Amino acid sequence: MKANYYKYILNFKQPSGTSRGVLKTKETWFIIISSNGKTGIGECGILRGLSVDDRPDFELQLEYTCNNINKGLSFLYSENEAFPSIQMGLEMAFKSLESETPFSLFPSGFITNRKGIPINGLIWMGTKDVMEQQIREKIEAGFNCIKMKIGAINFNTELDIIKSIRKKFSKNDIELRVDANGAFNPNEALEKLNYLSDHDLHSIEQPIKTKQYEEMAYLCEKTPLPIALDEELIGVFQTTQKKELLETIKPQYIILKPSFIGGFTGSDEWIALAQKKNIGWWVTSALESNVGLNAIAQYTFLKQNSMPQGLGTGSLFTNNFDSPLQVKNGKLHYDEKHNWKFNL
Repeated sequence: MKANYYKYILNFKQPSGTSRGVLKTKETWFIIISSNGKTGIGECGILRGLSVDDRPDFELQLEYTCNNINKGLSFLYSENEAFPSIQMGLEMAFKSLESETPFSLFPSGFITNRKGIPINGLIWMGTKDVMEQQIREKIEAGFNCIKMKIGAINFNTELDIIKSIRKKFSKNDIELRVDANGAFNPNEALEKLNYLSDHDLHSIEQPIKTKQYEEMAYLCEKTPLPIALDEELIGVFQTTQKKELLETIKPQYIILKPSFIGGFTGSDEWIALAQKKNIGWWVTSALESNVGLNAIAQYTFLKQNSMPQGLGTGSLFTNNFDSPLQVKNGKLHYDEKHNWKFNL
């Protein structure tokens, strides 16, 4: 068995705004395993400034992992505890190697029967006009769940955009989620949540920055609007730490980005802990290429979570890999009429 890794730069079709800045490119890495004439492909997707494994020694760790590929998945998964995106890439690559084809990791009705996964339409930050244009496009494309990034422009302007949506579409027509990416000051967060709650929102992701446990616990207790933890899960490796975090903060939801939390194994553990505490959850991709998105979608389908998932980022890039993944009427489908073209 041999393994190599390759870096790949994904280019955004247009700059995409978040409260942490504007994204123009996205780095990702692939682990390619070869054994007995078969190939396994895994993606290690990090986001600069957000992933816990955005570290100077990231590529050295990838090199070590590939050089020791014969020691197997269990050993290497443990060795990469501090590198969750590499854990994800390893799980994908070994699963891919075992599968009939490199991209059919989790056989299910998603692949064979073309059953779709409901997803949210993602609205990036921008001017009021740009954001409203994105919203119109998502609604016209058949989405009935929209996730809107907030926190980068004036809060009252963002409220105006939300009000304009609700004037035309009730909560029965459009489920509306917002994602603050930690942009709110703890001293003003509850007031802003009260304003937002007037507009029948489904939830808000990460209203304040991470590791403010008392403040977040207070918000989750007092909030008029369900709170979903996202970035808060990053860098929490031990089971005891995960339990403590959920018991301390008591969120209404958690959001699982497999590339940030140790792949499928890490996601399974978070789901099990959340369900014991009646905490809801959904899965979100983290700007992976179609290779990573495909694996996450197939994994998510097996979980049979009926909520809209965050799996619609594949169309953002000019140089993504051609794949059977297609978004139709607010659902992600696997359409076998479209072939894979994976060329590094």
